[in-house]
Amino acid sequence: MNTLLLLIIGIPIIEIYLFIKIGSQIGAFNTISLIFVTAIVGVFYARYEGLNTLRSGMSQLVKNEIPIYEMISGAALAFAALLLIIPGFATDILGLLIIFPPTRKLFLNKIPNKNPKRNNQKQDFINGEFEDIDEDNDRKI
Repeated sequence: MNTLLLLIIGIPIIEIYLFIKIGSQIGAFNTISLIFVTAIVGVFYARYEGLNTLRSGMSQLVKNEIPIYEMISGAALAFAALLLIIPGFATDILGLLIIFPPTRKLFLNKIPNKNPKRNNQKQDFINGEFEDIDEDNDRKI
């Protein structure tokens, strides 16, 4: 089956199951309050981490380096904020794991690097071909 279809069907089923189990333990009002609290705290912490990532990316640009990790980390933070806004406990846990820097690094290290290792050494030459032309032959024509 298609992975996207499984996610579309599976995530709500998991969330509904967790709502019922947690709601039966702590009550309906506390469950709803907990959902709102995790969303609010998560979004504020995502904003804080996003600003830290932006600051780190700017320092990379000042050093004339490409802030690749910061760009990927910023996208991961945006995804984590989205997960925290979506009501549910499973998405909140995954969003919080992505927001915290140590676990975010673990997630980002699992992403395969498809770019080959580039040689960052500066080269002071240009490869090319040349042809030596006699100036005397050009004037005889």
